[in-house]
Amino acid sequence: MAFPVQRPRRLRSTEAIRKLVRETQLAPSQFILPLFICPGEGIRREIGSMPGNAQLSIDKLINEAEECRQLGIGGLILFGIPEEKDELASGAYASDGIVQRAVRALKQNVKGLLIMTDVCNCEYTSHGHCGLVKNGDVDNDETLHWLAKTAVSHAEAGADVVAPSDMMDGRVDAIRNALDRAGFVNTPILSYAAKYASVFYGPFREAAESAPQFGDRRSYQMDPSNAREALREITLDLEEGADMIMIKPAMPYLDIIREARMQFDVPIGAYQVSGEFSMIMAAGEKGWLDLDRTVIESLTSIRRAGADFTLTYFAKRAAKLLA
Repeated sequence: MAFPVQRPRRLRSTEAIRKLVRETQLAPSQFILPLFICPGEGIRREIGSMPGNAQLSIDKLINEAEECRQLGIGGLILFGIPEEKDELASGAYASDGIVQRAVRALKQNVKGLLIMTDVCNCEYTSHGHCGLVKNGDVDNDETLHWLAKTAVSHAEAGADVVAPSDMMDGRVDAIRNALDRAGFVNTPILSYAAKYASVFYGPFREAAESAPQFGDRRSYQMDPSNAREALREITLDLEEGADMIMIKPAMPYLDIIREARMQFDVPIGAYQVSGEFSMIMAAGEKGWLDLDRTVIESLTSIRRAGADFTLTYFAKRAAKLLA
């Protein structure tokens, strides 16, 4: 029956009714806060292109993590900035590397907070690429050894989840086998399964000091034009042993999140990346958008598309807004 019997506005008339029938719910437990860890003590080095974010020394990280725990945020994902870089990314898999030390400190000082670690090499290589460079290109199979060693070293330090973000072929299989051999059969892998070669990573590269010194990453990260390829990548990673998958970036690829949700019955994460964050912040600071409403609407869109959890630099702000 049509109008006047059917009046959808009845269910929008008050905030109480709108809350009652709201289809998509947000909660702080769905957010993962990315953090950048640097050597030293007492350091909070602000990131110019990402207002409110900073490179943190481990002592400052502990304070940040405790605030996140109190806000009920789902967890952290750590990115390391090493003291030195080299062609072999040795800081990535060193037992006393910056991320490994940070994980140990968090596990000792902040109980009950989920700790994920990014497993990649770009922050640790002198050239800024995600693996061993041979003849001007990243050698896929040699890079797998680095990734496997890094994942094991993170698990040994106490990481709850390891998250490979390099987009090498076969990396999930290599990491799963290495973790199992080392006795970490219960350490889950969150695979950046569909990671696009996106312009939206720009501010992150300032934050992580990881810009490539030559060329770009389009030979291993995905072409933004491709959707079917993303589903193939997800399928392969799940076959290799991934426990969860991630789509990155989030908002420009909501269609990929939705298609993945329809096809795969596994937990799905999405990364609201630095460029998304910085655009929203800039528009809010200019007064062009209501910042708080934009934060919640953007996160709702990612959740509505099908993501179970979101990696977002707005994690603390959103948790406070939802309180």
